[in-house]
Amino acid sequence: MIKKTIQLVTIIWMMGMLHAQAQLNKNYSKQRKWWKEAVVYQLYPRSFKDSDGDGVGDLKGITEKLNYLKSLGVDVVWLNPIYSSPNDDNGYDISDYRNIMKEFGTMKDFDQMLEGMHERGMRLVMDLVVNHSSDEHEWFRQARSSRDSKYRNYYHWWPEEKGTPPYRYSLFDVNHDAWKYDTLTRSYYLHYFSRKQPDLNWSNPDLRKEVYDIMKFWADKGVDGFRMDAFQFCVKDTSFPVFEGLNASNFVQFYAMVPPIHDYLQEMHKEVYAKYNLMSVAEGAGRNMQDAHDLVDTQRKELNMAYAFDAVDVSSSPDYSMLKLKKTFTKWDKEFQNDGWLSIFMGNHDQSRVIDRIGNPSEQYREASAKLISTFLLTMRGTPYIYNGDEIGMTNAGFKDISEFKDIQTINEYKYQQSQGGDLAAFMQKNIKYSRDNSRTPFQWNDGDNAGFSTSQPWIRVGNSYKEINLQNQENNPESCVNYFRQMVKFRKDNKVLVYGDYTVVDENNPNIYAYTRIEGNHKLLVVLNFSDVTSQVTIPKAMRVSTVEINNLPTKPTITNNTIALLPWQAVIYKLN
Repeated sequence: MIKKTIQLVTIIWMMGMLHAQAQLNKNYSKQRKWWKEAVVYQLYPRSFKDSDGDGVGDLKGITEKLNYLKSLGVDVVWLNPIYSSPNDDNGYDISDYRNIMKEFGTMKDFDQMLEGMHERGMRLVMDLVVNHSSDEHEWFRQARSSRDSKYRNYYHWWPEEKGTPPYRYSLFDVNHDAWKYDTLTRSYYLHYFSRKQPDLNWSNPDLRKEVYDIMKFWADKGVDGFRMDAFQFCVKDTSFPVFEGLNASNFVQFYAMVPPIHDYLQEMHKEVYAKYNLMSVAEGAGRNMQDAHDLVDTQRKELNMAYAFDAVDVSSSPDYSMLKLKKTFTKWDKEFQNDGWLSIFMGNHDQSRVIDRIGNPSEQYREASAKLISTFLLTMRGTPYIYNGDEIGMTNAGFKDISEFKDIQTINEYKYQQSQGGDLAAFMQKNIKYSRDNSRTPFQWNDGDNAGFSTSQPWIRVGNSYKEINLQNQENNPESCVNYFRQMVKFRKDNKVLVYGDYTVVDENNPNIYAYTRIEGNHKLLVVLNFSDVTSQVTIPKAMRVSTVEINNLPTKPTITNNTIALLPWQAVIYKLN
């Protein structure tokens, strides 16, 4: 009898614990965290501000512009890699994780920049690039010196006596082959990206310890977080089975989230994240929703948030529609409404300019659509990421010839298409619109020489629009894109409902208008966005009563008739609801 009673009590206790955990998960999206409330500004150091006239942006240039960043109201600056690198892939090929690229400056410059950020109440997130290193890193130099090197197992090797290794697709290789033959040790090494980016072997505990020590090095210097580049690809099945059907369109299904990646992330959390107040975000969210949840759900003790690509993939597709974009964002929000947390972004260094993908870069609608995009990013649930230049409405560069591109991915794919007899005209047409070099052109500070970025010719040419689109033209215009952006950042900070409130889409099948409510208790907002070149209407539920217009990106108020709201082209309005 006593035994049965103990069993019953144990069962009741376990049920209580499960219920408590369920309630914790259900309320997780409401829990206050600094990184949920932050607005993140992604800054591309090579193209932001050149302080020494060599045509390359640098750390002193960033420090010179910290007051500008502060004026935007952003909380976190994410820097693309600034570590020592031979620059095969613009710094994503790292030769020394504890040093600064010479073109960018010195460690003293870094310390001064970080101190300046912290003095202004801003935090710094660094790129953590540990799927691969540079082939000029000392680890790889030692690894290829001998098959018996203690660093050999820091990388993935296939000895020639085993024959041809099973095919692996490479994103950047000129032949799409991820195996490169090394004559010194008569072996092939693995590189998912360029040949100068050999993949690190995460199954090696010595390698993992090196990575954690690198993270601690920067955390001890005061860095506030890490954005983990390509981390979903870090772990490989080292038996290297044959992947039937592997190609450019499906490689994520083969490469992402290979076990035991979650064991390693939990180990990383224990060794690093649990010991510092750091923000963590993974580039990529895996193959499916379960992968994404496993990365970021609170009880997993892995990462703060994921950086899912579904929406930007939709925007870069030839059959893009706002309706598809809306359904993508709505699907992800619904999935993470109770637990986990996501990044909200549409632009970054790997995409063309956001306005050319989901806005309208024409003179007639550029400013309105740029403001609409800012409204959208800053009113969704999740941590918003703004890419430098988007706040002033920078557009695609206007490239015309392959000689103008600097990106290894674009250049090598052009060579591949050329070798295969591909349609080079079609390739160029696609990349003029979608190549990531479009977002890497210098920040347009003014309409002077080199857009005020540098006193000499920049490493990549300035975009065609700098005479019309530049910060100097906008600073003193209260109706400009940058001042609207500042207004929206402040509005988000003043209305935490935009961080923690429930999201509900309105008229989901409307092809032009994206409308949704953000509600927390009695605080209720309705966001209405016309993603089109024509006046469009949306009918809101009869029970919904609009009160005041809180935000409007155009001087004309929308008309409302019988709960039907008519918006002008690219109009963005936020209403307070009764």
